[in-house]
Amino acid sequence: MIDVAVAIEHLHNGHPTPIIHCDIKPSNILLDEDMVAHVGDFGVAKLLGEGEVMKQTMTLATIGYMAPEFGSAGLVSIKSDVYSYGIVLIETFTKKKPTDNVFVEEESIRHWMQRSLPKGAIEIADVDLLRREDEYIVVKVNCISSIMELALNCSAELPEERKDMKDVVVELKKIKQRLLNNIQLF
Repeated sequence: MIDVAVAIEHLHNGHPTPIIHCDIKPSNILLDEDMVAHVGDFGVAKLLGEGEVMKQTMTLATIGYMAPEFGSAGLVSIKSDVYSYGIVLIETFTKKKPTDNVFVEEESIRHWMQRSLPKGAIEIADVDLLRREDEYIVVKVNCISSIMELALNCSAELPEERKDMKDVVVELKKIKQRLLNNIQLF
């Protein structure tokens, strides 16, 4: 997921004209032969003009991954991509989709995670990620908890409350380093 964050950060900050992908979701994340993730499908992407921070559009993105302001008012900004990335992080680490039947209007995947996280990451994380018999379970739970908190921050309801992708990349790299520092590699 670091590769995806780096790609989105590059779209937002790597050009004089920021690019808003507008449709960050798992099916638009492609893996190459080395398992490096790439962001694809720029069919609904938008370019921000000079001095613009937000753009109005009639184009809709994918339900479940679309930021609230995008779905309700057709407003997109780089913070819309941050929201979508947060939802993808939640899906990646919980193995739940934002469109699952359990998530209806009152209970989004984000609200479910926000309500469930205090019980502990081990209770809501994908069972394939955390095995109780794993000798590094405590380190992994701490790292996954940090990622889940980051996902909640990325998917905040209000755009101004969401992190910048530069900060997301920095935080993910710190979490990865913390994990690597605490486990023995073969």
